[in-house]
Amino acid sequence: MSELIDSILIPTDGSDGAIAGAKYGIALASRTNADVSVISVVEVTPGPEDSEELVFPRLEERADQAVETVADMAHSYDDELQVTTTVKRGTPFQTIREYAHRREIDVIAMGTKGRTGLERVLLGSVTENVLRTARMPVLAVPPDAARPTIEEIPFEQFLLPTDGSDGAEIAAEWGIALAVTLTATIHSLFSVDTSLFSRTRNQEEMFDMLERRGEEAIDTVRDRATDAGVSSSGTIATGSPSNVILTYVSDSDVDMIVMGTHGQTGVGQWFLGSVTENVVRQADVPVFCVPVSAESPRSS
Repeated sequence: MSELIDSILIPTDGSDGAIAGAKYGIALASRTNADVSVISVVEVTPGPEDSEELVFPRLEERADQAVETVADMAHSYDDELQVTTTVKRGTPFQTIREYAHRREIDVIAMGTKGRTGLERVLLGSVTENVLRTARMPVLAVPPDAARPTIEEIPFEQFLLPTDGSDGAEIAAEWGIALAVTLTATIHSLFSVDTSLFSRTRNQEEMFDMLERRGEEAIDTVRDRATDAGVSSSGTIATGSPSNVILTYVSDSDVDMIVMGTHGQTGVGQWFLGSVTENVVRQADVPVFCVPVSAESPRSS
């Protein structure tokens, strides 16, 4: 069996947001013995050919500087890291996704905020598009998670939201596998979302049903964590999924959220789709987002 993560892709545009993502990507690569690829994408937009000749060289020079800055950071932190850099033209999120797919990248690590306007190279809304379309996990790092040095980045306490769906299952597999590799503790969390109750139904009965579902989902995560030798705890809370997650993070010592990006809908909806995006936008800790199509870490 190979390492849990063999390769990490770090997109960058040289902004503070990109550097925050790069620091976490480098820290994760060093602690999992993964190779690092650094990419900067210069967005191609329609315009007169003469303007392209003036704009693109300047943007590509800035992109070159951005990838070299991250490469230097990686080598300074861990001189044994294998680092490759590349600059491409294209639609940012598509270029990142296609590069990751062709190179069989295991994880993409990127900031959630970047440049805007003419100088924008890749971050911000591009991160959300990568999250929606990538086939591998994406570590989304908000600016507020930035640490002065890579050495100070912790991977010790993971929050793992769950609802028992397929999306939660693959996220739990990754969360527990990461906890084993990084010697972290798992905190599983289930939300009883009372806003989903129908006025025509017995609300007490519905609440009891969801609470039982939550207990089963949390027990499943805790049993798997125990089997893997990982310390874990479980909590059932009441409220909307995004608020429950964000409140738990603000009240607890959480270093990273590990959650799925797609799964079931309806009464059992928990962290899926737009909820994940809301957490990524508002959380002040990194979110390790696992698509339901991601390969199981047990088969990597």
